[in-house]
Amino acid sequence: MPTLPDDAVRDVFERLRGANLAFLRRQPGESGRRQPVHTVYGGAHLFKADIASRLGSLALRAFEEYAPAPTDLAAAIGLRPDLASTIHARVTERLRREPVEDFRADFEDGYGSRPDAEEDGHAASAAREMAAGVAAGTLPAFIGIRIKPFTEELRERSLRTLDLFLTTLIQETGGRLPGNFVVTLPKVTVPEQVAALADLFDRLEPALGLEIGSLRLEIMIETPQSILNERGSSNLPLLAAAARGRCVAAHFGTYDYTAACNITAEHQSMTHPVCDFAKHMMQVAYAGTGLWLSDGATNVLPVPPHRGAQLTPAQVEENRAVVHRAWSRHASHVRHSLVGGFYQGWDLHPAQLVTRYAALYSFFLEGLDAASDRVRNFVQKAAQATLVGEVFDDAATGQGLLNYFLRAVNCGAITEEEALERSGLTLEELRGRSFVKILESRRG
Repeated sequence: MPTLPDDAVRDVFERLRGANLAFLRRQPGESGRRQPVHTVYGGAHLFKADIASRLGSLALRAFEEYAPAPTDLAAAIGLRPDLASTIHARVTERLRREPVEDFRADFEDGYGSRPDAEEDGHAASAAREMAAGVAAGTLPAFIGIRIKPFTEELRERSLRTLDLFLTTLIQETGGRLPGNFVVTLPKVTVPEQVAALADLFDRLEPALGLEIGSLRLEIMIETPQSILNERGSSNLPLLAAAARGRCVAAHFGTYDYTAACNITAEHQSMTHPVCDFAKHMMQVAYAGTGLWLSDGATNVLPVPPHRGAQLTPAQVEENRAVVHRAWSRHASHVRHSLVGGFYQGWDLHPAQLVTRYAALYSFFLEGLDAASDRVRNFVQKAAQATLVGEVFDDAATGQGLLNYFLRAVNCGAITEEEALERSGLTLEELRGRSFVKILESRRG
């Protein structure tokens, strides 16, 4: 018989139950919703209803010109030779089918400072274009706008743009938002800025006839003050909490952050150690909360230096070399993000769509054989650790292996059918997203 009977510990477990349930409310885990692999930013003054197909056409043209064959793509970004043909074919298919997953019509850095009347006009015109995209079904699966920061100098301008945009959009659509619509708040420094945007959403929704809670936001982590506040505590949980359930994502801003850390322009890069530190802080703060995390952008763009129909052979070769160097840099940044657990990033140029998908597919396909062997062995032994080669797995690694297949399917590197065939899982097990439940069922 145990020393402590049930009634002697009931009060202890009641207190523990409250703490456990509070933890689960704060950190419920991943939602299972599809996360976009990138966000493409473009000036709001240039936004059009068919922006996705336009960017896709430009990306496909660059792909056909600078990587017409799998060997060209492999040489540019370092693909494994045995995977080059598969990746080349899947990138081609993706650029034709769904080149852009997420787009942000930008009223901040990609737009600049303009007279109030001009920005008013662009807020309305961008909203009309977005409404036209809703009607025509041409918008990306995820869409939104980035407003100016809520600093003392820009808060009124930021709100006016938001108000004019939403008012025009709702008028033009007959009262509905596009699917997965979000408002991006940049250069956040204090939780009160996020709370202010949530407060404004509270007032805009009834005024516009929108369902309460339908306006969502994402925060941009691009200042050191977003990471640590004046008391030396992490500001990140406070920023998310200030949104009162409206925050869906946190995006890292590479160049504002590195500049604020006194990094010179030559060394401002997504792979700089100060960026890795900030992104690790984001991962720790937002683990289990369900917030999507996004890395920043590669600002070396794949733009050929020579234009025109009458180029010399030397100019043609220089164009190819310049684009390939930019592609190589972008692909290496995407891989760095993926290795670091960031499965989304920014893209700034249509030709970057080529290397976004190529790097994604390469990352997942290169590890497919090993992951398939490990997950099959792990499931077959149902909760016992397994040894495949020199890699020893435990239950947490089993969840990591399942996440690998879920992410690979999400980005289009493999199909759901391929994931089932290679992993040995059932469709219900794969979609259930829990390795513990898979083991419990198999042992059942």
